[in-house]
Amino acid sequence: MLEVRMNNVTFLKPRRFGDARGWFMETYSEASATAAGVNARFVQDNQSFSAFQGTIRGLHFQRPPHAQAKLVRCVRGSIMDYAVDIRRGSPTYGQHVAAKLTAVGGEQLFVPVGFAHAFVTLEPDVEVAYKVSDVYAPDCDGGIVWSDPIIGIDWPLPESGAVLSDKDKILPTLAEFDSPFEYDGLPLAPLPTL
Repeated sequence: MLEVRMNNVTFLKPRRFGDARGWFMETYSEASATAAGVNARFVQDNQSFSAFQGTIRGLHFQRPPHAQAKLVRCVRGSIMDYAVDIRRGSPTYGQHVAAKLTAVGGEQLFVPVGFAHAFVTLEPDVEVAYKVSDVYAPDCDGGIVWSDPIIGIDWPLPESGAVLSDKDKILPTLAEFDSPFEYDGLPLAPLPTL
């Protein structure tokens, strides 16, 4: 697995080995992930399908004691994937990074505990797979509204606008959020541009 930039939020591009038949890629190796700075042990795999371009899922997180780190990849189509720093006391609190993840390229984004996660589909019929470091716990489920003006994400939306779940439409703003996550001394840094 090729690590592009080590940080608390980490962009990964695993190597693909191709021949006349197609290609092979190791999508996850604990040893390679650890060497790339991914410091989570994953316990569950999730997958979502979004029928429409402009579907936004997020900004989601789980609170302790079931906080989740995520390793996200797009297995069909393409997305813009976002991580927002929500660690209390962080000098980069409320700031975000984004990476385009595509099925064709095989890119991945590691989103650690203490960051809200979201993505928007860049085309119809998109599938996203992600590993999580803790099981889903409804009582720990949390989120911040996708259109929060403090975070200020410039979503690449079609003319028809965002497609949202009812739950995501009514999430609180960052100003209304009391973060249970502590700053660990590592501020959010920009991801590489490829």
